Amino acid sequence: MTTFILVTAGVLGLLIGSFLNVVAYRVPAGLSIVSPGSACPGCRNEISARDNIPLLSWVLLRGRCRHCDMRIPVRYPLVEGATGLAFVVAALPFAGSLEAPSDPRTTIASSLELVAFLYLAAISVVLAVIDLDTRRLPDSIVLPGFAVGAALLGGAGILRADFGALLTAGTGAVAAAAFFYVLYFIGGMGFGDVKLAGVVGLFLGFLGIPQLVVGFAAAFAVGAVFGIGLMVVRGRSRKTAIPFGPWILTGAWIGVLAGEPLATGYLRLMGLA
Repeated sequence: MTTFILVTAGVLGLLIGSFLNVVAYRVPAGLSIVSPGSACPGCRNEISARDNIPLLSWVLLRGRCRHCDMRIPVRYPLVEGATGLAFVVAALPFAGSLEAPSDPRTTIASSLELVAFLYLAAISVVLAVIDLDTRRLPDSIVLPGFAVGAALLGGAGILRADFGALLTAGTGAVAAAAFFYVLYFIGGMGFGDVKLAGVVGLFLGFLGIPQLVVGFAAAFAVGAVFGIGLMVVRGRSRKTAIPFGPWILTGAWIGVLAGEPLATGYLRLMGLA
């Protein structure tokens, strides 16, 4: 059962990754993600279904348009593959709970949690791509995260009667947004980062305080390493603007996957546990 869930999540991720390529291009440009259909920017021929199979079509076409031979950026299969992998990773913590026999309420709650974190995986990929491209985190993608997270995780918490998780989810959202707002006020962050931090705080807070703390600590640690690397490799200065959204999201997944063991290990190292 676990293998089936992970394989299904991976295939679903590949399919959604193809759509995320459209979102990453059209949303920053203010275009509809629904119509018109995807077309080659060179010859304007609509992309057929056989040429829109995630990963496989790009390989079979050798990275070029079937009609005009225009090169198709390698970024497209990379986003598809990254989303497929992200969905498998997101499903790992929850697949086991769906495999074990349980009462219907618990099964539904676990399903809601799985869907919630698959959703987080999807917006993580597309927001990271957009922020790296444009240094923007569009409200049309970020803000629905509050509603989706509250609905799915709220439903799961109610079904489990785990009101502590609901409390830490709300606290995490408010505390993370407030902390990042202070950084924004003093000029250290963009306002999009404030809103994204609130969404991430909601999801991590639902899992627990260790995941919340580790997730945001990891975001700053990874962001610092990346920033130092840019200064060394490309000669950037400390005043160079660096998109922080990808590192908030990277930290979030470190918190999801390893927050509790990392927090426990740190406390033991400090002699506090």
